Amino acid sequence: MTRFIHDQFSKDYLEELLKPFGTVQAPSRVAAEVKEIDVLFTPIPTQTANLNTLGILGSMATTPAIFEPFRNPASVDEIGDCISKLSEVKSEIQREAKRNKIKISDTEIPQLWILTPTASENIISGYGGEPKSDWFKGIYFLPQHFRTAIVAIHQLPSISETLWLRILGRGKIQQQAIDELVTLPTTHPFKRVTLELLYSLQQNLRINQNIETEDRELMMRLAPLYQEDRERARQEGVQQGLQQGLQQGLQQGLQQGEQQLIIRLLNRRLGNIDLSLIEQIQQLSIEQLEILGEELLDFATVADLELWLNQQQDTTNQ
Repeated sequence: MTRFIHDQFSKDYLEELLKPFGTVQAPSRVAAEVKEIDVLFTPIPTQTANLNTLGILGSMATTPAIFEPFRNPASVDEIGDCISKLSEVKSEIQREAKRNKIKISDTEIPQLWILTPTASENIISGYGGEPKSDWFKGIYFLPQHFRTAIVAIHQLPSISETLWLRILGRGKIQQQAIDELVTLPTTHPFKRVTLELLYSLQQNLRINQNIETEDRELMMRLAPLYQEDRERARQEGVQQGLQQGLQQGLQQGLQQGEQQLIIRLLNRRLGNIDLSLIEQIQQLSIEQLEILGEELLDFATVADLELWLNQQQDTTNQ
């Protein structure tokens, strides 16, 4: 069960990082049979220059790409299945070009990136994977016409350029990447969204009964980060209030900081919530907001939020 929780996190994570730079389909169904590509990405040409903020992941996304992330090491059969998906996508593109009587270049065919936490030498050599001098260690390219590379995350160097890939690793690799993520400036465009996705992952793991030791350690690492993020939002609100120079402004600033973080987390967890619910949240006291900040991690649907808000309203009216 936890494998599927991590798989969903990986898809959501890649989608959030890549969507400012192009069209992301996650998942994308292959027409020939019931198979789904995890992430199919088509870059916007005018945005490719900005992909350097994602390091080596950005380099992978400068041309059309298929990303297939694995929580557990990808097996021989799983890699073969990924290659077959790429073949189906290529055939679809070629059929569409034929119908429209246009020619397509090789650069319009997606490159397949198989992201696996580890990969044995036997698997890499069995598929003919070879490193390239202009790419980092841990990235193995299959023969040219396969348009495929296997990314062994555990072999990637621990440098800033690989951070966004190492977030998808396991154990110490992932935890070190999270530590590096925390040190990024708050202005970094992908720090906040990544942390919010990790908080959601933490809760999804928490409600699972059969959790692995590795996942329990991940939860323990993420728990204080969530509390720190909440406290930071509150402090930002305090600063806004101080700038206004009034006690009332201080109180309002504190509430606004808490409100903003909670609404972002709710949108991340439940999808974009209705304006009516946002207005109800904005009516909550600081004490109620603090409670909601803890309770929201247990919400599975919008109905859970609605029930909680109704309970608060009933308590206030008594």
